[in-house]
Amino acid sequence: MSTGYLVGTGQNPYMGQDLSAAFHHIGFRSLTTVGYPPPWPLALGLLYRIVHAVTSNLLVYNLAIKLPVIAANVGLAYLVGAVLKNLGAGSAAARKAWVFLLLNPFLLYFGAAWGQIDAIVALGTLAALVLLTRERRDGSAGLLALAVAVKPTALPILPVALVYLAGRSLWQAVRYAAVSVVGVVVFGVLPFAVFGWDPTMVLHNLNAHFMKTGTMSLMTVVRLFRDPLLMQGHWWLLGLLWIPALAVTTVFALRHGVGGFDDLVKKSAALVLVFFLTRSWLAEPNVILVLPLVLILTSLGELDRRALTAVWVIPLLFTVFNASPLQLLFVAFADAMEASLSVFGRYESTTLLFRAALVIAWQIAGWWIVVSCLRRVPAVDRGAVGWS
Repeated sequence: MSTGYLVGTGQNPYMGQDLSAAFHHIGFRSLTTVGYPPPWPLALGLLYRIVHAVTSNLLVYNLAIKLPVIAANVGLAYLVGAVLKNLGAGSAAARKAWVFLLLNPFLLYFGAAWGQIDAIVALGTLAALVLLTRERRDGSAGLLALAVAVKPTALPILPVALVYLAGRSLWQAVRYAAVSVVGVVVFGVLPFAVFGWDPTMVLHNLNAHFMKTGTMSLMTVVRLFRDPLLMQGHWWLLGLLWIPALAVTTVFALRHGVGGFDDLVKKSAALVLVFFLTRSWLAEPNVILVLPLVLILTSLGELDRRALTAVWVIPLLFTVFNASPLQLLFVAFADAMEASLSVFGRYESTTLLFRAALVIAWQIAGWWIVVSCLRRVPAVDRGAVGWS
């Protein structure tokens, strides 16, 4: 909400301010800044101009911010259903997947309730893979670049797309890479120049995601023995673990190329999961990116159904023990939120044990899915998605 105000009033969203006077709410005294690249802040600025500048109602503004995420959830359900139907999974399987994504508590909580934007990233990423197999390569590259610019969690899918194309034409792969790079620059860098935003704060904190620790990462287990909010000394090296892990997995996963659409989905799911499993910071909503990929593979019989259950149940349980639902009281019941969090904090050591246990379960389930995606060879090369 603060970001929307700053963008909507022509200010730099990457420089924190005390906005309690603007919103008449004590909770806006915080000087935190947005942690996302420009596309989402620009969308928030537009929503502020359309909604809050007209209604001056915090609840309506808060709801409006969540509408694009809800729309992305709905779009994701229809896209996955269409993909499965055209891959020959059958109408029943396609409808089950459609209902699953529309009514899944995991997506409803993180999307409709919390308003996290990972569903937008997931929708753009899956649509980019579909366009890629339909030989609409420039559109696919542009859409994937936009997804990465919204939230860089989709970046591990780029090498899968490039290897997929390289097996067909090296020139196509080079062009795809070029369009993707240009797209990321246009969506993620150019707005700073166009809108006159000072990037100093961003440049000073480029290493933030390499140094932060916690949430669903293994660092939550480490917290049972020590509690570094930011890694000190040699600990920061763990924040770089995902780089060699992703590099090794990429070589292993793509050494024989990428086959049809189902193989494209499998390799994408594997690389995204390796990225998530080896980071020192993994927010629960990030897992939304891999959910539709695992759902497609499960519906096609490529993955065990227990894998699909683990992908959404574990993060949902984790967020409960992480006290995230209580923080949703911020807009309407700020005092109740503070009181509830204070009570919850008394049981920090107990909830930490539960969170650590869930992280271990997440690691086991995640690596099981990775191995399954990289080990199994599809019985039938379904090739490109054929749309009726």
